[in-house]
Amino acid sequence: MYTHSNHIPQPPHSAGLDYKGLRPRIDPSQVPSPIEAIERDRHTWETNIYMTLPGTHAPLCTSDFVAVDQGNSSPKFVRVSTWSMPNTSRLASESHIPLSAAFQPFADLDPREEPVPLVDAGPAGPARCAKCRAYINPWCTWAAGGVRWKCNLCSHETEVSPDYFCNLDANLMRLDHLQRPELNKGTIDFVVDSAEEYWARNPPPHIAQPYASVEGPPKGPRAPAPIDYVFAFDVSTQAVVSGFLKASCDALKDILFESDAAVFPPASRIGIATFNDSLHYYSFASEVTQMLVVGDLDEVFVPSLDLLVNPAEKRAQIERLLDQIPDQFAENVNVDSALGSAIRGGLATLAGRGGHLVFFQSSLPAIGAGALPNTPPSEHSMYDTDKEKTLHAPRNPTWISIGEECAEEGVAVSMFLAPAKYMDTGTVCAVPNQTGGEVFWHPRFSPPRDAGVIRGQLRRLVSRMQGYNCTARVRCSTGLQVKRHYGLFFKSGAHELVFGNLSADASFSAELEHTGRLSPREYAHVQCAVLYTSVEGQRRVRVVNLAMNVVELAGNLFQFADLETVVCHMAKEAMSSMTSSRSLIIREELTEKSANLLLGYRTQCAAATRPSQLIIPEAFRSLPAYTLALQKTKPLKARQVSSDVRNYHIHRILGMSPRTLMGYLYPRLLAVHDLDDQIALPQMVQNEDGTTAEKILMPECMRDSYFNMEAGGVYLIGKCFACDNEEMMIFWVGASASPQILLDLFGVDDVHAVDAYMHALPTLETTLSRQVRNILAHRFAQRGRPVKMYIARQNLDGVEVEYSDMLVEDMNNGAMSYLDYLAVLHMQISNVLKNGGSIGGGTSIRGSPW
Repeated sequence: MYTHSNHIPQPPHSAGLDYKGLRPRIDPSQVPSPIEAIERDRHTWETNIYMTLPGTHAPLCTSDFVAVDQGNSSPKFVRVSTWSMPNTSRLASESHIPLSAAFQPFADLDPREEPVPLVDAGPAGPARCAKCRAYINPWCTWAAGGVRWKCNLCSHETEVSPDYFCNLDANLMRLDHLQRPELNKGTIDFVVDSAEEYWARNPPPHIAQPYASVEGPPKGPRAPAPIDYVFAFDVSTQAVVSGFLKASCDALKDILFESDAAVFPPASRIGIATFNDSLHYYSFASEVTQMLVVGDLDEVFVPSLDLLVNPAEKRAQIERLLDQIPDQFAENVNVDSALGSAIRGGLATLAGRGGHLVFFQSSLPAIGAGALPNTPPSEHSMYDTDKEKTLHAPRNPTWISIGEECAEEGVAVSMFLAPAKYMDTGTVCAVPNQTGGEVFWHPRFSPPRDAGVIRGQLRRLVSRMQGYNCTARVRCSTGLQVKRHYGLFFKSGAHELVFGNLSADASFSAELEHTGRLSPREYAHVQCAVLYTSVEGQRRVRVVNLAMNVVELAGNLFQFADLETVVCHMAKEAMSSMTSSRSLIIREELTEKSANLLLGYRTQCAAATRPSQLIIPEAFRSLPAYTLALQKTKPLKARQVSSDVRNYHIHRILGMSPRTLMGYLYPRLLAVHDLDDQIALPQMVQNEDGTTAEKILMPECMRDSYFNMEAGGVYLIGKCFACDNEEMMIFWVGASASPQILLDLFGVDDVHAVDAYMHALPTLETTLSRQVRNILAHRFAQRGRPVKMYIARQNLDGVEVEYSDMLVEDMNNGAMSYLDYLAVLHMQISNVLKNGGSIGGGTSIRGSPW
């Protein structure tokens, strides 16, 4: 399909490190391809259904599969680094497969899948183990005629309450087993509204309270209520001049009132605020909207009880206010922005309730709480030194305190950032990092390009499945324990994670370790419980259960290993290390971990092969490609990247699900000029039951390398049809592209006539235009939001640099090519096999003898 006879050379502007020394003999045609595995798995699960019982390998997270919950949670909710758990810590350490689990408790399900069952647990709450407090689940067993149940995690027997008792049948199963979803399904929601012990608790008052409201600090448990939002707009000069303020107000008005389908929760209330060098609250208590100004930025006081209203009841006032705000501050010459104080003001508004603060910020917060110096650090001189790690930590500890205050109150903080210059995201993002909020990045804001994207992002933010006032805990079988957690949360105890908000797009991971020997005759279990309040105001517990086989042989361990979870663990661990280690050291550690894992397979499962052979297990054929791609991400790349950009991407990777991360690391590359006539066009297909249905076939992608491209081609690269929350796609147009292809796709027949600033494809009545627009529409329907579109004409447009950097198999981003990287791994493994010792003896890759 793709010929290499007339491939184009890699442009010099994106070159990275070259391989030093003799390269081992590696046949380029035999180099493992991530795309081949992804496409093979996608085709497999398009027609098959995944059954979740233990003993099978789960589909790749990149495939759109349908799972049937048989008592084990779907891989959409939880994935583990190996679906067969090693029985001892020695086996785990010798194989070098990190033991980890990635959780996405509120992941979106396929429309064909059964929704998560909802069970009312009553005033007493769900049945729980008296010893380890695990929730009852399908893997528990029954004893004493149904009087007691045995916990599958700690083996303790707990008596059932009288109203939960049921007799057992001849198979020691409860007679009502089939009528109890919690005894059949791996993922379950318990309603705990009437059990006050499950309600969220108000934090104790602090000695120095930096924010206050007219109600005073609430105490004790808080009754569940629908989620409330506060939307706050930066009205400093930069936000007004760039058009960001108007675009943000229009986006809010759209999701509240003008969308085709109602996306804003009908029971929720909103508050609106603006801020520059003072805070402005808007009260809707009377027919005329009042602006209440607070000038004290150190001890923020919320002056009214009437700041939160139902938008449907005050539609006319809210619409009028959102139309007036950009005009009201149009002549504003105030360049200051008190973001820290504004967050505390929003926190005071939601204190005692919990909720979500959404900020639209355009300039450095140089005044108020957590004021930051206007002078950015000298980044260039700090990279590759011990001072580099300070660029990824907050410059003012007040922001850590603000994040902790929000997390304690059950308030999440999300931010839309549109900076024109340095903003210090390493400090500003500390609050979303601790509260489970999300950050959206729109540097050098352009209304034609970015306004629609902001609208789509805001729509997704309020309409997706989510919970607030969340507390999560991961429990394991006896013999296992959680070593550490990675993600966007506040840790209130050794094992308790607090999220102001946990959404369908958010994920966190847990690293596991052995505390004893596991029995191969029994399953190993992991249970994640998330206590949360739903958007509608119902207090629930989402319980995710997973049972895994226990194995004694390394071969079984590698056979059921899961590449996506291993890469997810390595990525989140690397991002968490950015504040304590130099990026150079982290990159070398990633290479060592990858080489050690491949060496573990070599010594445990393929010791009889020659040391000169590069042996890669089937489950980890793409591990070197993803490890190299991780080193080429913006936080870790060995090129000058501003700390603002690095810290934004650190935040994103920490919260990414495995599916999103895999697409982020290895973007999908599509040859637009080579689409088959049947691809992406509606077709009638016959189902197995004899019925017919309309189906659209998606195209196969190609490897991320210039070596596979043609000078006369048009290519689309993007994390947009691989990721669930990415914002970029780039059309690369070859200098000798066919005039007919250009005419069919862009409406012009000359590459120089293609509008380099277009932000949407023109709607043309051509087959190619319909195909490409259908592909993008299909991903938009799955993802729920649009993406930014860029045009990169060969040797003409600057965005080609970004396009080139996304071709991660080439030599770019200050790192070597995929082929050279495989050679490095091969030589490291061969040296250990021939000479003994271990990988990672302190010698850096740059100084390696090869």
